[in-house]
Amino acid sequence: MKILVPVKRVIDYNVKPRVKPDGTGVDLSNVKMSMNPFDEIAVEEAIRLKEKGAATEVVAVSVGPAKAQETLRTALAMGADRAILVQTDDEVEPLGVAKLLAKIAEEEGPGLVILGKQAIDDDSNQTGQMLAALMGRPQGTFASKVEVSGDTVSVTREVDGGLETVSLKTPAIITTDLRLNEPRYASLPNIMKAKSKPLATKTPADYGVDVAPRLKTLKVAEPPKRQAGAKVADVDELVGKLKALGVAK
Repeated sequence: MKILVPVKRVIDYNVKPRVKPDGTGVDLSNVKMSMNPFDEIAVEEAIRLKEKGAATEVVAVSVGPAKAQETLRTALAMGADRAILVQTDDEVEPLGVAKLLAKIAEEEGPGLVILGKQAIDDDSNQTGQMLAALMGRPQGTFASKVEVSGDTVSVTREVDGGLETVSLKTPAIITTDLRLNEPRYASLPNIMKAKSKPLATKTPADYGVDVAPRLKTLKVAEPPKRQAGAKVADVDELVGKLKALGVAK
């Protein structure tokens, strides 16, 4: 079984984003970029399934600028076998990404597509669900446990009320949650080996997909600064302040 793992290049989670002075977006100049953390979990899970013998090949794919090759090389260093970059300098919305992934999946024929539940830059949480709808495949979202048995995959999902387990027939789509696993660090020898692993470069036009944006960003602004708190002498004063704010009766 082949596993397709989409990954996205985003601002590193340790970096505090800065808004451009004109409010048109987030400033990406001289900012450390890395693989989306949820996608790292997806890569790790795919590699673990391969190590267990449930998969034969792991293919990483990314949609983005030429520098996204660095993100794909990270996936290759972790253990992916080859990579595909759909190169575009335009910002691609979740629907555009899902359409591209659907075309790639039709060509590659993976038994599973495992991707992060959301990207930490736009927090859309849409691509996996849209991909499943476009391809008519079963989906297991917010996965905290994945078990493959033949042509069936059992996915334990994190839901509001606790955990839900669903059984899917492959080919299927899975989106990963934080508690699924802890991604490995790429060793130096594997980083060197990743440089020689195949990485194909395509464009959206190669797949006949229009990635023109359907949404327009009107304004980006930082959240208002939190106001300072105030100390109270006793419970009665606290209740009085809450009543004044209309929080308590």
